[in-house]
Amino acid sequence: MANPVVVGVDGSPSSLRAVEVAAREAGLRGVGLGLVHAFGWPSMHVPPGGPPWNPAAAGVRELVDSTLIKAEQRARRATPQVEITREVSVGEPLMVLEIESRTATLVVVGSRGLGAFGSLLLGSTAVHLAAHGRCPVLVVRGRPDPNGPVLLAVDGSPAGEKAVEFAFAEASLRGVDLVALHVWNTWSERAYEGPGDPLNVVVDIERLREEEQRLLDDTLSPWQERHPGVTVRRRLVRSRVRPALIEASREAQLVVAGARGRGGFTGLLLGSVSQALLHHAHCPVAVVRG
Repeated sequence: MANPVVVGVDGSPSSLRAVEVAAREAGLRGVGLGLVHAFGWPSMHVPPGGPPWNPAAAGVRELVDSTLIKAEQRARRATPQVEITREVSVGEPLMVLEIESRTATLVVVGSRGLGAFGSLLLGSTAVHLAAHGRCPVLVVRGRPDPNGPVLLAVDGSPAGEKAVEFAFAEASLRGVDLVALHVWNTWSERAYEGPGDPLNVVVDIERLREEEQRLLDDTLSPWQERHPGVTVRRRLVRSRVRPALIEASREAQLVVAGARGRGGFTGLLLGSVSQALLHHAHCPVAVVRG
């Protein structure tokens, strides 16, 4: 049986939106949908009658069941034909969903959970999963354009190949264009995460632009041959990387990025570009690890 789409459920408005998106993703792929509630969401309001670590305690099982029932109703309204399973696991959602990602085709979470502090733009579960998940992680945020394209952040790194593959598959499933955006600047000759063009560096701009265009073409060509039905719009932009991608996400229904780009420190599991998109993109963000 094909691996399911898994969605984290905590009863928050953000997670219910994630359930709807996850149901549509499962429907597109023709796979089942797994609703996973991790008993241990930090701010879960547990009623009196039993210790908070025991989901079978008086009052707690009813609360958990009610949360999952609401989630299932939202999923069925979004995609009536999808096969749905429910699972309750004892443990922190970070670890529970990371384990689920080992056998899932996609893990979907909301950008904010019940445990997020008011000042945070992104819940810790989403950040952790994007860095550690074993399958692509889709974080539901923003207000996507339902008719917009899939936006791919092209960095040309070997680790980014999986993101390119995922973006082509998503565009094909959705029947929309793929906008492949590669942002470059003169911070260095291979500067995917640099802050912008410094004023005191002299470089051959035309040569650098040609190199970046070649990188974009070389990255896309093999996958375009495998997905001839996908219309690809190649965009090469000289700008600061993160602001350019965030702005481009306004017109997209999904943005896809690798977990790490060409820059950054080797020990980091999540690059600054993918982190910026997770916090500020105007549509859902899929982070794909290499």
